[in-house]
Amino acid sequence: MLRISGVLTLLLLALFVAISLEPVVAWLARRRLGRGPAVIVVVIGLLGVLGGFLALVIPPVSGEISALADAVPKWLQQLRNHHSPLGRLEDRYHLISRARDQLGAGGGQAVLGGLLGVGHAVFSAVTGTLLVVVVTVYLMVGMEQLKHFAYRFVPFSRRAGVIDLTETILLRVGRYMLGNVVTSALAGLATFLWCVGTDVPYAAALGVFVGLLDMVPVIGSTVGGVVVSLVALSVSFPIALATAAFYVGFRLAEDYLIMPKAMSYAVDVHPIVTVVAVVIGGALLGVVGALIAIPVAVGIGIVLDETVFPRTDVA
Repeated sequence: MLRISGVLTLLLLALFVAISLEPVVAWLARRRLGRGPAVIVVVIGLLGVLGGFLALVIPPVSGEISALADAVPKWLQQLRNHHSPLGRLEDRYHLISRARDQLGAGGGQAVLGGLLGVGHAVFSAVTGTLLVVVVTVYLMVGMEQLKHFAYRFVPFSRRAGVIDLTETILLRVGRYMLGNVVTSALAGLATFLWCVGTDVPYAAALGVFVGLLDMVPVIGSTVGGVVVSLVALSVSFPIALATAAFYVGFRLAEDYLIMPKAMSYAVDVHPIVTVVAVVIGGALLGVVGALIAIPVAVGIGIVLDETVFPRTDVA
């Protein structure tokens, strides 16, 4: 079951995704599609991206699980072979008997509890994803009605200014997220090309994985680089070091070349604001908070520039 705080976080994430996709939906709606068909086109595109990611990730993961299942009987046979390395470990540490003792002393319940915990986590993840998708679709379809309803709470004399300010914030936030998607796609493509060139396994899956993580500011690309470097250890230690160096160089290029170009038409966020916003958002709402921290900071900055600072700067 999802807790109330978790549900509220997912609803906030759905609202954020709907706002981020609003520029695309509005652009399609202006092309004589209508808002409903435009939302359908966007949803189909998102489902296609999600399906492609699963198609890339599931085969290697299932292959590794099958290989592990095939290897377990061989390992057990080697444990009983006193001349094999595993057999010598068994003779010295009595691994099989210790495992049986643990299972007989309540370890089986611990294993069962762990399996149930994993099943609960998977069920919660699936339920949360479906909730975000359904609410996002409803918000995208009814975005205009939702905005008009919210504007009616503002006095008529101030409504025009509030509408202009809100539309500016939504436009800037949407542009920021589109720019973030562009930089994340470049990070994923660079990862794919690097892995192909260095024979690091699962190049396509790692590329999509890094692209998704790169959408989280400050920490996303760093975590992705660490994961890919660890996978590169399966090739060789020098390749892993080269991969780590590649991500350090790419991070510098992203921060000082790619991101400024991609965001030049959207917003200009100071690096200190970025770090502080991500830290606070991550502390409050975890990964979701870190993801939406910068757009929230952008909105606050626009409100300050348009309403507060013009009054305080008057002599």
